[in-house]
Amino acid sequence: MTRAARFSYLFIVAVLVVASATHLATPLLTVLFSYFALRKLYFRKRKWLSIILFLVILLGTLYGFGFLIRQAFIAFPKIATESIPPMIAYAQSHGIELPFSDLESLKAATLDMIKDEFLFVGNFARAATRQFVFGLVGIVVAVSLFLNPRIQKLPSKPKDPNLFTAVTDEIKNRFRLFYESFETVMGAQLLISGINTLLTAIFVLAVSLKYRTLVVGLTFLCGLLPIVGNLISNSVIVGIAITISPRIAIASLIFLVVLHKLEYFLNSKIIGDRIKNPVWLTLLALIIGERFMGIPGMILAPVVLHYIKVEASRLQPPDEVGPNTQS
Repeated sequence: MTRAARFSYLFIVAVLVVASATHLATPLLTVLFSYFALRKLYFRKRKWLSIILFLVILLGTLYGFGFLIRQAFIAFPKIATESIPPMIAYAQSHGIELPFSDLESLKAATLDMIKDEFLFVGNFARAATRQFVFGLVGIVVAVSLFLNPRIQKLPSKPKDPNLFTAVTDEIKNRFRLFYESFETVMGAQLLISGINTLLTAIFVLAVSLKYRTLVVGLTFLCGLLPIVGNLISNSVIVGIAITISPRIAIASLIFLVVLHKLEYFLNSKIIGDRIKNPVWLTLLALIIGERFMGIPGMILAPVVLHYIKVEASRLQPPDEVGPNTQS
């Protein structure tokens, strides 16, 4: 391995470490998603058209995300108020101890969990504003990379090779493989999440579940988180269903179990052998990603795992040193 290649590996590791230490995982994820969208919208060799379509989709996504947040602020207190009492009654009748005994104690426990993150509303507003600005910066970077992916402002490579060009070429290779891993993992995850969301929407309409828009939007967003995302969306669906009737709750649970079995089939068919990692390894990556980067880290964890797999498969194994022979 050349010195330039070694430096490029250290460079991409340093980028991930710095993104984690400085809480810049959000702009990194925004760059990857934005560049992914721009690449998918690129056709007829007209980049300006791709940028216009991307901005239109971005505005629609932001509006939908804001609408979903408003719906969540309205719906979640109602869902908790209606679903918690029957859950407590069921747990008490079966001798199950819960960390809360009523709605007020649940609110207190929830506040205790989040007080270290956001002590005041002002802190939350500042954090949200900071992440929004970071997101805008990530979008600008992605558009700039889409228009001109070159590292150097040179019309062509210099005739005489040098260390700088060798290092930049290796760094481009590292990030190209990292993006390809992101495209492979998140492309498949988006497709699976879209299929799950469509089937969930059909079920929600069939049983006349309340808060349909919230359930469908949350299912798609949580689908971007492997394994853990399903647990979150499923808890919300069952929590809403139990407010209607136990029969609807049981039907929802059966539907979700069947849907998960279908998801295993989709994973094997859509992702196939390209991302065939055991569940324990994916869960471990999710835990580590959440520990270092929060929710963006959970999204990036399968990508980093696949990237490591790709890079390791390209490298030659180290030479085995045999036992010393005596002459």
